[in-house]
Amino acid sequence: MELSLPQIWLIVGLIMLLAELVSVLLVFVFFAVGALFTSLLAVLGFLPTTESQILAFSAISLISLMVFRKHARRLLSRTNDSEYNEFVGETALVIKDIPTNGEGKIYYRGAEWKAVSVHESTISAGSKVVITKTDGIVLIVEES
Repeated sequence: MELSLPQIWLIVGLIMLLAELVSVLLVFVFFAVGALFTSLLAVLGFLPTTESQILAFSAISLISLMVFRKHARRLLSRTNDSEYNEFVGETALVIKDIPTNGEGKIYYRGAEWKAVSVHESTISAGSKVVITKTDGIVLIVEES
């Protein structure tokens, strides 16, 4: 079975999509777009020669890279800070002393959380604290 050029471009496009799924570089997807559009244009008869297909693949890949990469990276790089913003300003109970330069534990919303003091001061168990911000799963607190 011999493959036609549009079929080869289709296979290249699918391989590039698979490579993008495996990597997190956000580069292969643009070459996949170039290959898939080249395959479509070749099937429709707009690109009859190998040279025109290579030129179209290069141009489409570069144009899609320049136009969409910035927008795609911005969408993918959004942080999940808003996920924990609801904790800020809430009161919690210290259940394990928070040392000057270390982690303690607080009880908040039915669960134990790691906590550190915003002012790097010791907060003893039984104290009430206010959550000022989050750092991943660690809550930054100050004594209320």
